[in-house]
Amino acid sequence: MGRYALRRLLQMIPVFIGSTFLIFFMVYALGDPVAALFGDKAPDPATAARIRKDLYLDEPLWRQYAHYMGQIFSGHFGTAFNGQPVTELMASAFPVTLRLTLVAVAFEMALGITLGVLSGLRRGRGLDTSVLLLTLVVVSVPTFVSGTVLQYLFGVSWGWARPSVSPEAPLNELLLPGVVLGLVSLAYTTRLTRTSIVENARADYVRTAVAKGLPRHRIVTRHLLRNSLIPVVTFIGTDIGALMGGAIVTERIFNIHGVGYQLYQGILRQNSPTVVGFVTILVIVFLLANLLVDLLYAVLDPRIRYA
Repeated sequence: MGRYALRRLLQMIPVFIGSTFLIFFMVYALGDPVAALFGDKAPDPATAARIRKDLYLDEPLWRQYAHYMGQIFSGHFGTAFNGQPVTELMASAFPVTLRLTLVAVAFEMALGITLGVLSGLRRGRGLDTSVLLLTLVVVSVPTFVSGTVLQYLFGVSWGWARPSVSPEAPLNELLLPGVVLGLVSLAYTTRLTRTSIVENARADYVRTAVAKGLPRHRIVTRHLLRNSLIPVVTFIGTDIGALMGGAIVTERIFNIHGVGYQLYQGILRQNSPTVVGFVTILVIVFLLANLLVDLLYAVLDPRIRYA
């Protein structure tokens, strides 16, 4: 296991370099940060040249990227155009989005896996049909529609939750936004769990366990569920990074100043250091989540061994 984890960590290095270079290239090579800094006003050529030199923009792109990576490894992600270090923006935004993501993932796992197991064990019955129709509706409705409707119902009409999250973003105020963020993922988790349960229920080891007279709950929890969760865990692991990076709509609806909000503001104002810095951290989150998923495979299925 240790050698496998080390090999995976080494494999993550070229992936990280390639991903961050593409991000850096798309942000800096396809736009002009200096022009974005001045907005509609044309900057003085001497002033623009001085700013380009201060921001290391007068160097070739590969030198700019090498300089940026050197800053990252020293813990400095650059400075936003408003003069605030990007690390300060990260310190205020990432904890909020992390709590929001944890709420969404917990909601997705608890309800999605439960509905998927119940639907898979009752294939073709009324419950199975109802769950499939419900998940199809959830997938079909855009997040900004479901978020606005739930915000109005629970926050404005019924008063069960705050329609807008306070700047401190306590956990109790993030429950409704977390549900909105995890709705689509919940539908996919339910369908994936249901499909995996149906496929593994016809496997030989399940028929053997039934023939041995094992209790039904033990067959489901100890044998069927553990093997069926492997593709579900894969999806949830990759979904963690997607939820953190894709929370822009949810955070805009509930006025949450997290990663999605900062990315939206950075893209809107063409604040290149902010966009590149935040997306770089999201790349690291994706890579670590995938590594954790691979290591969990052996826990779920003892037949899996790492050389």
